[in-house]
Amino acid sequence: MPDSEIRSDYDDIADAYRESKKHSFRSVIEEHTLFTVAGDVSGLDIVDLACGEGHYTRKLKAAGAASILGVDLSAEMMKLAIEAEQADPLGCTYLQQDASTLELEKQVDLVVGMFLLNYARSFNELLAFTRSAFRLLKSGGRFIGFNDNPLMGATDVGFYTQYQFEKIRKPDAMPGDVIIYRVTNLDGTVFDIINYYQPPEVYTTAFEEAGFADFKWDGPYLHPDAQGDPHWDRFMQSPPCNGFTATKP
Repeated sequence: MPDSEIRSDYDDIADAYRESKKHSFRSVIEEHTLFTVAGDVSGLDIVDLACGEGHYTRKLKAAGAASILGVDLSAEMMKLAIEAEQADPLGCTYLQQDASTLELEKQVDLVVGMFLLNYARSFNELLAFTRSAFRLLKSGGRFIGFNDNPLMGATDVGFYTQYQFEKIRKPDAMPGDVIIYRVTNLDGTVFDIINYYQPPEVYTTAFEEAGFADFKWDGPYLHPDAQGDPHWDRFMQSPPCNGFTATKP
């Protein structure tokens, strides 16, 4: 998707997207998976790619990050992120830019990509994201995140209405095919998030060609407080999203 289209899409849904962070699966699974994969972030320098309105940027800073830069294409998302920082300063900084072309003078310990890679419509676009993360990292640094799950079976796609969204994808999805996440907010607002399908082997190749070691899908993980609650069975048995991690040698 051209940068201008991504920017426009998220400018239009910025407020609704921020409100969707109030859904319980965001904290019970999504956030818990992020921090399980990340481990202790105390003292780390972090870049948060596709940071949106800064939801996880702020949480990572509050968890002890020494510094954190949130990067996003959307002007409206950046506006919301900066407003949140001004209202409650934590020390987060933000930059409106394309994650695939970002260059910084200082390399960091951790790059986070929450729902970043699933915007790649082609192998080359995916490779650009992974190369960008690799370029930003120190040796030994990690690239982690949460992503559309390409490992789920074709027949698993469908309704996750108990979690306030629906995942729409062709059963025989081909590389670059559209995936729609249709989200219903607590106030009844419905909006679509557009992702693109890439097969698992395409992800593996993109990480390898970028130079990463030990790329793997990691999670998703359910918060201990929710263990044993059948409400979460559908999500955990057929996870529509998944965590990942990789290390720069």
